[in-house]
Amino acid sequence: MKSTISPTDHEIVMNDNDFIVSKTDLKGRITYANRVFMKIAKYTESELLDVQHNIIRHPDMPRGVFRLLWNTIEAGQECFAYVKNLAKTGDYYWVFANVTVDHDIDGRPTGYFSVRRKPSQASIEAITPVYQEMMRIEHLAGVRDAPDASVKWLVDLLHDKGATYEEFIHTLGH
Repeated sequence: MKSTISPTDHEIVMNDNDFIVSKTDLKGRITYANRVFMKIAKYTESELLDVQHNIIRHPDMPRGVFRLLWNTIEAGQECFAYVKNLAKTGDYYWVFANVTVDHDIDGRPTGYFSVRRKPSQASIEAITPVYQEMMRIEHLAGVRDAPDASVKWLVDLLHDKGATYEEFIHTLGH
């Protein structure tokens, strides 16, 4: 579903001690959202529950970042990412996200668990040009090939620098 929210240039800045917490099912539908999530994203609990987590996807975010995230968590690994999110009001907020697989008592995946905190301004400034280039590549590649094209560019860039994605993300600080 395409968002009808028009982005603004107003940033919501998280407090240093805020943690946004959410859980989703295996298809990415929200099953839990903490009060901090609702406060910052400007949604009520009933507006978030059983809705795709991408309800807060900002149009400035490359689809390739989410392709990389999903590939990582579906492989059972945790993923870290800097994400620019879109509030219900059109305002935006940056997070440093950690997404992990949630398991049942028998070890079977039941969904995903995400904890997000305030990133440093330096991290945002470092990741923004990377995301802008990924967006440019996605635009040139076309809708169907966009995520794979931007992920390939990012992986090639990191390979040339001798770093993995995780190493790169952690060098930016939080």
